[in-house]
Amino acid sequence: MGNETDSRLSQFRKGVVELAILALLHSGEAYGGEIVERLASHPGLAISAGTVYPLLSRLKKSGLIDSVWRESPVGPPRKYYRLSTEGGIEFAAMAKAWDGVTDAMDDLLGEGAAR
Repeated sequence: MGNETDSRLSQFRKGVVELAILALLHSGEAYGGEIVERLASHPGLAISAGTVYPLLSRLKKSGLIDSVWRESPVGPPRKYYRLSTEGGIEFAAMAKAWDGVTDAMDDLLGEGAAR
């Protein structure tokens, strides 16, 4: 793939990472490194810690997630993130919107493949 295609794919992934992080936190709290690792376990969502941490900060400032420092059994304390009440509401709305978008895209991509 060319650089332009790589850039488009990167921007596309970044556009869905916010929803992916909210989905991860919907299933329970996690610390930053864990979020990075869990995203990396899905190759289409793998992004760097340098991208995840600013996004976590932005989600916290917008009130969608909360954080708390906890002692770690294997090193320094870790900052754990969890959905706020507002974040849970936003996640539900975003997930519903995502379902509509993916259904429409599946239809369109299916039409394109049939040609």
